[in-house]
Amino acid sequence: MTTTAAPRLRALIERATPPAPARPAEEQREHCELCGLPVPEVHRHVVDLSRRQLLCACRACQVLFDHDAAGGQHYRLVPDRCVRLEEFRLDDLAWRSLDLPVDMAFFLRDGDTGRVTAFYPSPAGCTESELELAAWSEIEADNPALAQMRPDVEALLVSRAGGARDAFVVGVDECYRLVALVRRHWRGLGGGDAVWQELARFFDGLHARTDRRT
Repeated sequence: MTTTAAPRLRALIERATPPAPARPAEEQREHCELCGLPVPEVHRHVVDLSRRQLLCACRACQVLFDHDAAGGQHYRLVPDRCVRLEEFRLDDLAWRSLDLPVDMAFFLRDGDTGRVTAFYPSPAGCTESELELAAWSEIEADNPALAQMRPDVEALLVSRAGGARDAFVVGVDECYRLVALVRRHWRGLGGGDAVWQELARFFDGLHARTDRRT
């Protein structure tokens, strides 16, 4: 967004938004990165498609960019749905063929190219892994629900850690929250007890809010 457009957007939002009740200072630490208004601790995100960045969004900006046409080719609201793929098909051989060094990864489709890239969390942050088109095509053919995954803003999140066989379609912000969790809590070569406890809590949360549909 240009600097000349930002004041107009903020004025529009302030006129359209009724005054909010006073919030504790703790909740006002973060601000909408589109208009500058305060946001609560739990809030939605918008993807800046040109820079491939997540931006915090206030309620009014969420409404504004809740349709693809509203953001043009620049902004896209991240969906807040969480869908567990209970019948997800990906056997051990297919997983090994992806050549990922860890048992947890997310898969994101680029809306411009249609290409799907695999990413996985690491102590250093988010790591990208080249994914053969044929490998993804096979996964998608075995799991038709993936055709409904929205490019740029939703991802397939898979965890096979500790014997799990979890697969979710989630907003990409959840994936980066997972990356931040690993980076923050990982200790030593194996990660330490704290990071695995946090990972268990993260996936328990996804199970709790899943739509449970395929």
